Amino acid sequence: MTRSPLTLLFLCTSFVFATGPTRADVRAFGATGDGKTDDTAAIQRAIDESQDGILRLPRGDYRITRTLEVNLAAVGRFAMDGSGGTARILMAGPGPALRIIGTHGGTANPVGFQPEIWEKERMPQITGLEIVGEHPEADGIEVTGTMQPTLQCLLLRELRHGVVVSGRNRNVLIDACHIYNNSGIGIYFQEVNLHQTIIQGSHISYNKRAGIAVIGGEIRNFHVTGCDIEYNYDKESEGCAEILFDHREGGSIAEGSIVSNTIQARPSPGGANIRFLGPERPVTRTHSGLWSITGNLIGNQETNIHLVRSRGIAISGNHIYTGVNRSLVLEECHHIVVGANSLDQSHNHRGGFTNGITVRDCDGVVLQGLLLDRAGEAEAGGAIEILNSRETTISGCQIFEPNHRGLYLSESRNTRVSDNLILHRGEGATMVAAIEVAGNCPGTVISGNLVGTGSAGDIVTPPDTNYTRENHPAAPAPMATPAPEPEP
Repeated sequence: MTRSPLTLLFLCTSFVFATGPTRADVRAFGATGDGKTDDTAAIQRAIDESQDGILRLPRGDYRITRTLEVNLAAVGRFAMDGSGGTARILMAGPGPALRIIGTHGGTANPVGFQPEIWEKERMPQITGLEIVGEHPEADGIEVTGTMQPTLQCLLLRELRHGVVVSGRNRNVLIDACHIYNNSGIGIYFQEVNLHQTIIQGSHISYNKRAGIAVIGGEIRNFHVTGCDIEYNYDKESEGCAEILFDHREGGSIAEGSIVSNTIQARPSPGGANIRFLGPERPVTRTHSGLWSITGNLIGNQETNIHLVRSRGIAISGNHIYTGVNRSLVLEECHHIVVGANSLDQSHNHRGGFTNGITVRDCDGVVLQGLLLDRAGEAEAGGAIEILNSRETTISGCQIFEPNHRGLYLSESRNTRVSDNLILHRGEGATMVAAIEVAGNCPGTVISGNLVGTGSAGDIVTPPDTNYTRENHPAAPAPMATPAPEPEP
């Protein structure tokens, strides 16, 4: 009997599907998924005993009371599939619902791999799964000692921490996840030794301590891109952040980028949208730095970007708004470039925000191509203030309607201020001076600026100094034109 080509194709395809890899169903090992029965032992047995490669959780609510452990050296190549997000794990005990444990001790260089890593442990995947906390110390997923762990299309909520990365790992991918409404940190890197990490295309929101936090350890090649990172704050806690790198106790964080994200919150005590805290030591080498922060929308915190003891960071192409205290604060930093950012505050209908930029105790800072409006405290400092710093360049910036001074320079050396436009337009001017220099500031050059006149003058410098060269007065703002009378 002859068969048509279409029939043969159907039979061949059916044979491949029938004889190809299957997905082990946790219900075959006794899991119920009814949301009431303790399914811990059944799912752990499925992890340990299944030989099918992909462990499937069909639609249902799987209640567990202790951590499910995946020992990759024992179980081999592993993936868990939550059936497109229809499966939910309810973690009713402390610790992570799922812990993936590897033994990779090398780098990401292929020559450093042991054969058993490629054979059994590479690229464990968790996809299409929801994990909900039912214990105050419940976490979502922990990975440790892994190579190429891939977490994709997850919903992790009402936990303590959503994802915990600990120990030595390489090539971590977190993609298209919703990490939402957790009491601690959305994605927590805890004392890690970690190279090559990408967090992309995810919603990371309403995590009270931080959206993404790296505490201690060593990080290289770390990228956050295309994410919506919002409302990670707690009005009752000190020092919350959307993105936090805290290496005050040691370790290092270098070679990374924060690109094309929305990063915004609500003001909280000592809060910041992005914060780098370097080690408590002289910044003679890069323990916290070599980063690019580019193309983000950043707003609505006490401080928008806060860098402490960091080195070699470029900040450009961002829109930065509503910094209750300041938009950008640099403290004890070296070699920071800030260029071509918009700090327009047209969203601030409520007013009462300081915004602006503070550079304190820094060395080698460039501020270029910035636009600021309505920035600075009402009675002190400036929209941009340089305090006790050295080798600083401020050029090509536009500062409009400063609340007190446009640029304030104090106790700093070798500062060049050139080709800036600083003035207050329209009525209700509060500007004291476009530029003011206070204290001992040797090596200062102020040249080629277009400046308005405040209540104390345009450029105010200490007596017997000669800092200014070829600056120019800005044209006065035109008188407001009265509105035409309505026609009868």
